[in-house]
Amino acid sequence: MPASPVQRGLKPQIDHKLWGALANASVRAEDEPTHLVRLWPRDSGFVQEYGRSVAERSRLSSTELSSTEASTEVLLHRDGPLARIILNRPKALNALTHRMIQSIAAALTEWADDDSVQTVLLTGSGDRALCAGGDIVSIYRDAGTDSGDDENARFWADEYTLNAQIKRYPKPFVALMDRIVLGGGVGLSGHASHRVVTERTRLGMPETTIGFVPDVGGTYLYSRIPGELGTHLALTAATMTGSDAIALGLADSFVDSARLDSLIDALKRMPAAAAIAQHESSAVPPAPLLAERAWIDECYAGNDLPAIIDRLQKSPVVAAYEAATAILAKSPTAVTVTLESLRRARDLADLEDVLEQEYRVSLRLVAGHDVVEGIRAQVVDKDRNPDWQPSTLDAVSGADVRAHFAPLGERALRLRRVHVAAAPGSTGALRRSAEPRPTGAFSLVGEPGTTDPRATENHRQITEREATA
Repeated sequence: MPASPVQRGLKPQIDHKLWGALANASVRAEDEPTHLVRLWPRDSGFVQEYGRSVAERSRLSSTELSSTEASTEVLLHRDGPLARIILNRPKALNALTHRMIQSIAAALTEWADDDSVQTVLLTGSGDRALCAGGDIVSIYRDAGTDSGDDENARFWADEYTLNAQIKRYPKPFVALMDRIVLGGGVGLSGHASHRVVTERTRLGMPETTIGFVPDVGGTYLYSRIPGELGTHLALTAATMTGSDAIALGLADSFVDSARLDSLIDALKRMPAAAAIAQHESSAVPPAPLLAERAWIDECYAGNDLPAIIDRLQKSPVVAAYEAATAILAKSPTAVTVTLESLRRARDLADLEDVLEQEYRVSLRLVAGHDVVEGIRAQVVDKDRNPDWQPSTLDAVSGADVRAHFAPLGERALRLRRVHVAAAPGSTGALRRSAEPRPTGAFSLVGEPGTTDPRATENHRQITEREATA
């Protein structure tokens, strides 16, 4: 570590107490029920495209959902014009199961064509999390078996389809991103039309810690953060605050946690935008990550991960050295594929394109060694000592990385392009634009029409790499 740092920045590692809570919650999640409580009136109307695709694959129709054995893992109900989705597995930090994903998709499908529904609200039960991600223990249990590989594929296909459904939802979708919001929780909330954070929010994509890669549209969101802050967050698995999320374009409104109950009551009486405007803070606290942007942009530039690590280690900023240490402790395959995923995602036109890419990468990674080993080390045995294979960055070849992005043929995820206008009153109209952008260009959050030269250069470099594959 440099002897005379010019600046002491933020530690990038995910909090050990938080990770311990995630590990314990994941283990407990195995024993919880996997059915649905259905509390809203039956409406046999229009079936939206995305919801239909989930219901067809799961062979679980709306009528069948009505008669499914009752449980409390996800509460779906109406409160006047407000339709509510309440993730209700507090002991498991509201971690997502496959049945929860199917149930939420079916509810959204019905509510989309129900004229009495004006707003959809997503919240989490308990006082610890909105949602800490998916049930990773099931991945560990199922990986390596024919049936398990198929189940993981079905889970991700339905989850990514739901992420796209939320992004294109035709009504205001309000996500209260209070406390822990990780992984799959970001997929549920980060694509919503109205994203509300608080002073208690801790948001991130911790996948590289278990040898995986940010998914559920995480590489879409992170690749569109100005500068290289998204690259830093993805590679280190660092979390951010609510004010960070506002500054980086991953949230829209900051509401003090003491006012959330009042906000929910207001959503029952008035349009989402008006209710949020009445409750959001006029002054958002400073975003800690913005103070770190100078060294992050400098160190994380380019597509060469060893070079990035070298710059981080040589930086006079203590936080940069700590970031290098955090990255080097993770799966060399996972962090290398993560960097490539981010660079490719920058150049893809829309969320659906990115989700289809993430699906290819997810299936390839779970078929390998490191994801199962990472879950074992962090969640099952909890020895925190994974045996990554390969164990060093220089042992991960370009061909190995490119193989994760190769077409899947008949197994490919093909999301329907159901483009709709931004939800009325949305504060993220630019972010939710349904119009594909020209290849090699995208607009930075809050900067309409700004073409990022990184995207064009990245497109050229990807084309060159693929041509020499």
